[in-house]
Amino acid sequence: MRNLLITGAAMVAAAAALPAPALAQGQAPSDGVMVSFSVSEEVKKAPDRASIGAGVTTTGPTAVEALRANSIAMDKLIAAAKKAGIRPTDIQTTGINISPQYDYRPQEQGQPPKLTGYQASNQVRVVSRDIAGLGVLIDTLIAAGGTNIDGPSFFVANPDAMLDGARAAVLAKANARAADYARLTGYREARLIALTEGGGWIPSPQPVMQMGRAEMAADAKMAAPVQPGEVGNTLTVQVQYRLVR
Repeated sequence: MRNLLITGAAMVAAAAALPAPALAQGQAPSDGVMVSFSVSEEVKKAPDRASIGAGVTTTGPTAVEALRANSIAMDKLIAAAKKAGIRPTDIQTTGINISPQYDYRPQEQGQPPKLTGYQASNQVRVVSRDIAGLGVLIDTLIAAGGTNIDGPSFFVANPDAMLDGARAAVLAKANARAADYARLTGYREARLIALTEGGGWIPSPQPVMQMGRAEMAADAKMAAPVQPGEVGNTLTVQVQYRLVR
């Protein structure tokens, strides 16, 4: 009997030394309940960068001649962009295309389409750090032979820095909401136990501008009106609180 009592005491001591079982994620602890939600805060500011797509389209009787004419025109456009203050590292080719051109009218007489030549296009995207001079830059690119202009697309160079002042605001929102949950459910307070940060960049719209030669000549002395407005960045956090009595 004495040995049995000793063995029982040892078992009790060993059981007490074991760690308490961990709660499964989302499982309410014995002294409260868990609540999880997300909150967001949007920050807006004036952009300090803008990107513009610019390209040229040429034609020729052969693919080689179409591309040669296009290369000459594109060299002129890139040189004009650099002269306007665009850094070489802020100019990037985004697409080169060569395609055959056909006259489909012979199909009306049951004949195959007739090859009339080739069309070559080359597109670059330039990044401007001078928002105030953006209209002049667009005019410069068109005057240099640009036939396909798209944008501008506005952004900030360091979007993460925009969120530095938003963290206090988003956390205050989270604490207020958690306290409201605690009050509505009869608990004394809400204790933050987990926080995960996310975010979402809100790009500005990208209008597309395509002008013919006649329009370019008519507007050669008119700077394109550009309104940069504001761009936004949103901070989103997922939080988890324990409501305790």
